[in-house]
Amino acid sequence: MLRKITTTAAWRISLWTTLAFALGTAVAFLIVYFLVAQGIRERSDTWLTGETEVLAQVLADTPKDHLYQRMVREVAELATQEVPDERNARGERLNSVFFLATDSANNEPPLWVGPGTADAFISAIQTAKVTSGSPQSVRVEGVRQTFRVVVHEQNGKTVYLGLSDRGTSRLLHRFASRLAAVWCGMFLLGFVISYWSVRSNLRRVERITETVARIGAEDLEERLPEPANSDEISRLASTFNRMLDRIQSSVNQLRTVTGSVAHDLKSPVTSIRGTLESALCETGNENWRESVGEAIENLDRLLLQLNTTLDLAEAEAGALELDRTPVDLSVAVAQLVDLYQPAMSDREHKVTLDLEEHVFVEADAGLLNRVISNLLENELTHLPTGHLITIRLHSRSGSAELVVEDDGPGFPPEIVPRVFERFVKGKLSPGHGMGLAFVNAVVQTHGGTVSLCARPEGGAVITVSLPVSVLQTS
Repeated sequence: MLRKITTTAAWRISLWTTLAFALGTAVAFLIVYFLVAQGIRERSDTWLTGETEVLAQVLADTPKDHLYQRMVREVAELATQEVPDERNARGERLNSVFFLATDSANNEPPLWVGPGTADAFISAIQTAKVTSGSPQSVRVEGVRQTFRVVVHEQNGKTVYLGLSDRGTSRLLHRFASRLAAVWCGMFLLGFVISYWSVRSNLRRVERITETVARIGAEDLEERLPEPANSDEISRLASTFNRMLDRIQSSVNQLRTVTGSVAHDLKSPVTSIRGTLESALCETGNENWRESVGEAIENLDRLLLQLNTTLDLAEAEAGALELDRTPVDLSVAVAQLVDLYQPAMSDREHKVTLDLEEHVFVEADAGLLNRVISNLLENELTHLPTGHLITIRLHSRSGSAELVVEDDGPGFPPEIVPRVFERFVKGKLSPGHGMGLAFVNAVVQTHGGTVSLCARPEGGAVITVSLPVSVLQTS
């Protein structure tokens, strides 16, 4: 179990994070420790300097009589009692302060208050060369602890006052022990919190992995849960779900396209095959040429349907490649209307044009021509004979608006909401329901929109809006 935990990413991330936190905390604690130690040392030095001056003043002011040494010793002992009582393991009181006073002018024996005899301390002070007024650490032979010593000279008299470092060392040792205990507790608590937090987030990543593993080509309905918060993992899940939506849409489109192509190819291929078989059976008859021509015409229509189906699938999937160039939309519309004019005349349709000149758009010229052709073909195929078709082109608010309007019966109400979907057509329509779907897909790929509305007096209005590239007027 432990081996399994230590091999996880949560363990590694938590460990390194906690180590970095522990290192920073250790540095902070060391700085605090040294600041506290420096503060204690400065406080001790201040006390020593002040007490030394007081004792020197007492020596100077005390009359030289038979009570002189007794009074000075009592004052010195009172000073030593200001230090907190220190005792050893057996409960015995430890002397932490010593007092030494010498008078070089009168050659009197030194006054001594402290542990042991004064000789060892005098020798250590002389060896250390303690200067007047400056606290200095002195190590005395035979004594384990170091003494902090201050010297004060006044009127030929020298006063030495020393304070043992034993109490300071014990205080700093206890302080360091508690800092170490706090540091260990923070390390363990930080690791637990870090591991729990990282593990909780990585469980969400693991759920993403499990969901991906369950997704197959036959089951694209699986989706990741998207929490309410908007952290990185939530955005990853949201992005992954949108990617699955696109994949599912593409797969569904592929299935639809392949199914519809297979269905739509069946009848034309059967018709072409029957036409060619009939031509082969008509021996000695020149009508076979007409049959072959009809077969070729059907093949052309079949090829056009295949190209339209594939282009529509690519456009709806966002994979349609565009060769954008500046296209004068007014010229393109006028040329195609002229091309369709004979067929319109055969159907007794009257076409009127209201085209603003030099309306340029950035578009694929071939696809744009097919869009206009599909709109005209739609009018030619579905509009009964003898109607008026009005085509207008104007630029408004940075968009080129191409409007194709007729006064015919309009679209059946049941298909109006879905008229731009593939394979949607009226019951009596001879087409395949792909013309307007192709128009909508190509226009949207170019960043435009297509809309359909009914005329109050009857008929339909199809509006194509494309972003204007360059607007020039002659």
